[in-house]
Amino acid sequence: MKTFVKNCTVVTAMITGSTLLFSSCSKDDYKNPAPPTINAIVASSAGDSNAIVIKLNEFRNRAGAVVNNTPGATSGRREVNWDGVPANLTNANNFPFDFFGASDATLPAGRKRGLITTNTGTSFRVDSTGFADIDASYASQFAAFSKKKLFAYLGNVITEVTFKVPGTLTDASVNDFAVIFSDVDVAGSTTVEYFNGIKSLGIFSALPAPQGFSLIGVSFPDDKVTRIKITVGNGLLAIGAKDISNGGNKDLVVMDDFLYSEPKSLQ
Repeated sequence: MKTFVKNCTVVTAMITGSTLLFSSCSKDDYKNPAPPTINAIVASSAGDSNAIVIKLNEFRNRAGAVVNNTPGATSGRREVNWDGVPANLTNANNFPFDFFGASDATLPAGRKRGLITTNTGTSFRVDSTGFADIDASYASQFAAFSKKKLFAYLGNVITEVTFKVPGTLTDASVNDFAVIFSDVDVAGSTTVEYFNGIKSLGIFSALPAPQGFSLIGVSFPDDKVTRIKITVGNGLLAIGAKDISNGGNKDLVVMDDFLYSEPKSLQ
């Protein structure tokens, strides 16, 4: 038996750490069953490195106590901190979208972590100068959580991530994913949205920490996560573009560590 609803309004309200749905219908409408509750465990913190490490370690333990460095794991977690990126791919706008999602057997195990960033025709950059090579004002703006490289998508404030079984081309999912941001100034400017296929599992907002670190890590014990959408601030790094804390009008934000549970096959 189908249930129909008419003349209904659905409003999505985003608050720090969760997304809430509210609906209202006229009194003569058919009853609409409530959507299922999504079980999400959130690790959110902001400040200096000491301020976020407790929540970060809580997330690590949920994602998997052991860090995996080679293909073939069935439990544990993966971490990407960009510091192992070679010199020819550092401080240049040429970082490969699948660098940590390699499947070529001849490539080193460290590149086989099952992480794919989406190619939308713009550039990724891994940087060891705090992005001062782009604009000198950034030298004291962005701190690295794991010294000393940072990561940014230069052509868009949105970065999307999907997963493969490490070392293969097999589509995969995770249950846990976290990212550490550097220099979030404005509440709501930086968010992480989690998807299972086309279904959004929620939008989670990073707490502000000017010239510090903001952690967003979410675990979904009952759901697969196949895609991540990360919105990083509200402006792009560029020559002459200043952060709001440095006399500009945009919240410029970059990324450091990615952490996630072992990607597992969708098949």
